[in-house]
Amino acid sequence: MTEMLFGAAAALSLLFWLGFSARGPSWVKSLIKTASVALLAAAALTAGGPFWLVAALMLGAVGDFCLSRHGERWFLGGVAAFALAHIAYIVLFQQVDGFDLAQVTQGWRATTALALVAFAVVMARLLWPRTGALRGAVMIYLCIIVAMGLAALGLPVAGLAMLAALFFVISDAVLAAELFLIPKGHRAHFRTPYVVWATYWGAQALFYWAFALA
Repeated sequence: MTEMLFGAAAALSLLFWLGFSARGPSWVKSLIKTASVALLAAAALTAGGPFWLVAALMLGAVGDFCLSRHGERWFLGGVAAFALAHIAYIVLFQQVDGFDLAQVTQGWRATTALALVAFAVVMARLLWPRTGALRGAVMIYLCIIVAMGLAALGLPVAGLAMLAALFFVISDAVLAAELFLIPKGHRAHFRTPYVVWATYWGAQALFYWAFALA
């Protein structure tokens, strides 16, 4: 059952990437996008994965549905759902044997942590004048996803979970650029949706592999 659910999630994700990434809102798009992550949550549940993994994936599915719809309220709902999903991932990381946030001050982890903080500062400066009424929600979300990335650096092994966190940060950075920084009509808009979805769903799948199949 677990393999079937994951296979269905992967198939829907590929269908979304190829056929719906760059399309406008529709109920079919919302259904495929949401199901591709909701089925990952179901797979994690049937595999006996940790509660916080299942919760994070389900919150991600809710966020996917909200962001697939049009309008400011839907956007804010999606931001809230993903913020909660990242908090769930942070709690999940802390339950791993050997988790130690003090590691973030050592070696390559410290360098990566500084890069994440620098990324947050640059993105905040770029987004602040361009996000208008959404500024508060965007800034809070930026802090939370960077906190998730920093928390991942406290994991004992540099493995799939750290890569997943990196993919998530990349996905959200490209999405933020697409929504607020890249001028309308720019040819980059024909490519960014594919980058966003590939890195985002890849991040969710890597978290699934790291914690549900460990």
